[in-house]
Amino acid sequence: MRAEDVVLMLLAAGRSRRFGDTDKLEQHFLHQPLAFHVVTALEAVPFQARVAVVSGTSLDFAARGYRVVHNDTPESGQSHSLALCTRAARELGARAVLVALADMPRVTAAHVWRLLDEADGPDAVVASSDGHAPCPPALFGASHFDALESQQGDQGARALVRAGHHVIASPAELVDIDTPGDLAALREKYGVD
Repeated sequence: MRAEDVVLMLLAAGRSRRFGDTDKLEQHFLHQPLAFHVVTALEAVPFQARVAVVSGTSLDFAARGYRVVHNDTPESGQSHSLALCTRAARELGARAVLVALADMPRVTAAHVWRLLDEADGPDAVVASSDGHAPCPPALFGASHFDALESQQGDQGARALVRAGHHVIASPAELVDIDTPGDLAALREKYGVD
């Protein structure tokens, strides 16, 4: 699938309960906020558009080329963020959406291109996997937009992802930062504070 037909949806509205009172997306890793790593990694991919769904962060995604959608009820779970982004993608006439998480700082453009290469039309569901479990980033063809908008709770589109095609990536690339310990381990791995 052509990147030009796909809207990038960046989910950056989680409550980060396991991280404490601090906005984990604003925490620095390798000289920039955690959330901006995936933004930087994917900036050269020519997506049709970029949409970030946010809640309570001071990070300026609009300055990085994203249409910003505010999620005023992040307690509704990841599904509500998916629905908000999918509505925006539908308004833009997208043929597919690529869902990425702002707390996955090691995702690469090369992996995203592999996901796009495996997507073959409106029925496509192509997710990442570490070889054991599927996860984001994940691509959904337009046939799944209704399902993405109707999901409930914090499970997001996990059932769709589990049933889709999976593209293997290194577990290090798919690391998801949920706790201060996760971030400390990542910093230690790369020898930074």
